Amino acid sequence: MKPISKQILTFLVFVFLFSSVPYALMIHSGHIRAGNGMVVTLVMWCPTLAALATSAVYKIDLATLGWNWRPVKYEWLAYLLPIFYALPVYLGCWIFVSGSFDYAGFSKHFADAYFLPNHSNLATLGLGIPLLATLGIVYGMATALGEEIGWRGFLLPRLTGRFGFTIGCLISGVVWAVWHYPGLLWADYNAGTQPVYALACFTLMVIPMAFVMGWLRLKSGSLWPCAMLHASHNLFVQAIFDELTKDTGRAKYVTTEFGFGLALTIWAVAIYFWTKRGELKPV
Repeated sequence: MKPISKQILTFLVFVFLFSSVPYALMIHSGHIRAGNGMVVTLVMWCPTLAALATSAVYKIDLATLGWNWRPVKYEWLAYLLPIFYALPVYLGCWIFVSGSFDYAGFSKHFADAYFLPNHSNLATLGLGIPLLATLGIVYGMATALGEEIGWRGFLLPRLTGRFGFTIGCLISGVVWAVWHYPGLLWADYNAGTQPVYALACFTLMVIPMAFVMGWLRLKSGSLWPCAMLHASHNLFVQAIFDELTKDTGRAKYVTTEFGFGLALTIWAVAIYFWTKRGELKPV
């Protein structure tokens, strides 16, 4: 077996081994937010632990994981991409699925959170959303980075170096999706649709996202755009667009990470970046 293949296999063994403990706690509780959110945070940092352990075994220089923060334009691109691919899905749902737009409930949440019950628009548009979009992204990157150091910092360059961009991204996407399955199938990381439907939509969303992440990682030479995209996706999709959407029975089959909408739009974005794969250089 070639050295790079040994590194990939060792990393995968470590990541699933380390993840088994927090996933067992999550499955036992039935909630991804078990332990006041510490359990899911631990899960998200298992890929980094696996990358560090594999690097120690093979004496890999940690500087090769992609720490540089230049050029910044790729971080900005990563920050804005989720708005580009998610907003059309949610706008379509709000327009065509009657009663699915829930600004009243969304604004009440911020009004209560900031103790401004008589000024819901100020709490929402003046405080809530702006603070989420700025300070919230910092918190989001603190957790997303745990996955990205492992998936895109360590694993992806080795997969693309061994198999090429297309197959490497495909394998990384499948691994990334399957790694989420325990929380989706045996805890509450889902939108309430049928498990098979949720699993299919989630997988068909994550795999093209791996191509977008892969392009950003190789084009920038850095893992930071990937961490930014991961955090921005979680923030805009889960904390804003999902919260603006009322479950009418049909909306959840279109929106969230478990509906078909994001799978379609992210595939479109992924195909665009795939056509630009000739611009990439090995990391």
